[in-house]
Amino acid sequence: MRKALIVWGGWDGHQPKEVAEIFRGQLVEEGFEVEVSDTLEAFADGEKLKGLDLIVPVWTMDRIEQDWVNNVSAAVQSGVGLAGCHGGMCDAFRANTDWQFMTGGQWVAHPGNDGTEYTVNIKYNSSPLVEGIEDFTVSSEQYYLHVDPANEVLATTRFPLAPGPHSPNKTVDMPVVWTKRWGHGRVYYNSLGHQANIMEIPVVKELMRRGFNWCAEGKAQAPTETDAGTYTGMADNQL
Repeated sequence: MRKALIVWGGWDGHQPKEVAEIFRGQLVEEGFEVEVSDTLEAFADGEKLKGLDLIVPVWTMDRIEQDWVNNVSAAVQSGVGLAGCHGGMCDAFRANTDWQFMTGGQWVAHPGNDGTEYTVNIKYNSSPLVEGIEDFTVSSEQYYLHVDPANEVLATTRFPLAPGPHSPNKTVDMPVVWTKRWGHGRVYYNSLGHQANIMEIPVVKELMRRGFNWCAEGKAQAPTETDAGTYTGMADNQL
């Protein structure tokens, strides 16, 4: 049976406990054995993390021990999948650039705040992860992120909608859903999910379901031993 770890906490405004429960239910339905933790100490045992198939962070802001980031990074490099949404993955630890490098992006703004109505545009033919999914509209925070150019972008949203200092710039299509590789591991991110009700929207649940499975499937394709040059982070990121 595939094993998944969900770690939730941080800023309560993102309803991390409720989102974690939605994800737990999805993963159980997909046949995962799921462990749920409300402490970052769940990342302290590096060897245990390498025995998983999937890690799902649901933790906004806060600070994290550099050794724990290194443990997650080493696990993903070995083939363990990493998947998450909204601020629970890409606004998790603002001071830790190693986390941002691994996840593929970092939140910087949400012009218009919650309740902004915007369209999520699917990038067709880019991946089977979005096959058969149509563009859709949501009313929530529209995330403006700084993103890794190595990401494979699966869906975007157009800025600007809400006025702000960014408005005089040219129109930009901001990534909403992406994948990337980290060593032998697969990484999946979806910027939707300001609150738990967004993750209950059927198309959003389906996107996350596919992302979870895709990330976990990478474990079986990874080598049995990791390369000697596993990236362990920069000393000046220690918190």
